Amino acid sequence: MPLHAHVPLISKPKGNTGSAWLRGLIWHTRGGLAGWRVFGALVVCVVFVSGCASPPRPGTASPRLGDEIVVAGTFIHTGTPVVLWFDPGGYDAYRIERRFVTHEHASWEASQGRLASPHRFGHRRIGGEVLPPHEATVEVLGGVIDQFVLHYDVCGTSRRCFQVLHDIRGLSVHFLLDIDGTIYQTLDVKERAWHATIANDRSVGIEIAHIGAYPPGRASPLDAWYARDGGGWRITIPDDQGDGGVRTAGFVGRPRSDGFVTGEIHGQRLIQPDFTAEQYRALAHLLAALHGSLPEIRLEAPRGPDGRVLTRALTPDEWASFKGVLGHFHVQTNKIDPGPAFDWEWVLGESRRLAGRKR
Repeated sequence: MPLHAHVPLISKPKGNTGSAWLRGLIWHTRGGLAGWRVFGALVVCVVFVSGCASPPRPGTASPRLGDEIVVAGTFIHTGTPVVLWFDPGGYDAYRIERRFVTHEHASWEASQGRLASPHRFGHRRIGGEVLPPHEATVEVLGGVIDQFVLHYDVCGTSRRCFQVLHDIRGLSVHFLLDIDGTIYQTLDVKERAWHATIANDRSVGIEIAHIGAYPPGRASPLDAWYARDGGGWRITIPDDQGDGGVRTAGFVGRPRSDGFVTGEIHGQRLIQPDFTAEQYRALAHLLAALHGSLPEIRLEAPRGPDGRVLTRALTPDEWASFKGVLGHFHVQTNKIDPGPAFDWEWVLGESRRLAGRKR
C-alpha cells in the first residue's frame, strides 16, 4: 500500500491526539512501500506502548485516514486523498434520486421518462452467471476483475461529470478523478458499474476530469477551458460552473506539460492539453492499490510489436486475453479517451514503483 519512502522517526505527542497524529503520519510518509512498512511498524509500536491492546469501549469512533478505497467492503489504503460515496461531499451512485435538482424533482417517480431505470449499476457476472453481492469477497473479485479502464469525462470537473452520469444519462463509474487530484469513489468495486459496454463485468472504471481531445482547426471547448498566464497554460473553469466543486480551495490547475499535445487515436489526428500533475500522481497511487488487491489488473497496457502502447481498439481476441490497464478507445472504436496526451509510460512506471513491481 503505497506511501512515501522518506519516514523520519516520530514520537506520539502527549494528550488525546492519537487520531490526528495518525492522519498526520500517513501524509508525512506518502508514497512507496518502504514508507508504508515503517508506518505500520510505528503504529504497532504506538499501540503496544500506549496500552491500546484492549478492545475499544462501545461508542468509540474509529477514525479513517482519508486515503481508503472500498473493495468488497474492505478499506484499502492508497496513499492519496479519497472521498467515499458516504463521506460529506461524496458522490453516491447507489442513490436512486437525482443529485443536482430540487428535492421535489429528485425522486425516481419524478425522474421517470428522463431515466430508463432507478439504478445506475448492476451485479457482476462470471461466465454469464450473476455473482451475488454477498459472495463478492476481495478474494473472489481477484479472479473476476482484471481490467482498469481509463476515461476522460469531457465535463472538465468531477462534480459536473457525476451530474451528467447520474442525473442525466443514468450511468456510473467506480471512480472520479478531479483536476486537483482528489479521487471520488461512487460505488464499491464489487459492483458492475455501467461505463464501458463489454468490459463492465471484468473491469474497474475511472473518469478523469478533462474537457477532451479534438481535431486541430475545428471549433472546440478548449479556448473556454484553457488560458495562458505568467505560469503557462492553466485551466479556466467557465463562470457558469462556479468553482467547479474542486475540493482544494483556490486550486489552479495546470497541464503537466506546457503546450498542447498532438497525436493520433484510431488514425485520427487530435490535439489535447495534458492532464494535471496532481491527477497523474493520484492515478498511479490508485492503480497500485487496486493491483495490490486485485492482482489480475496487471500494471501494463496493450502494446504493439514495436513496444509502444496501441492507439487503436483491440480485436475481440486481443481484448479477451488482455489483463491490465486500458483506454476507453482500446475497448470501443467510437471512443478516443483518454486521448493522445495521456502519459501511459509515466503512470505505469510510477504505479509499478509504488507497488514494488518490475516490468
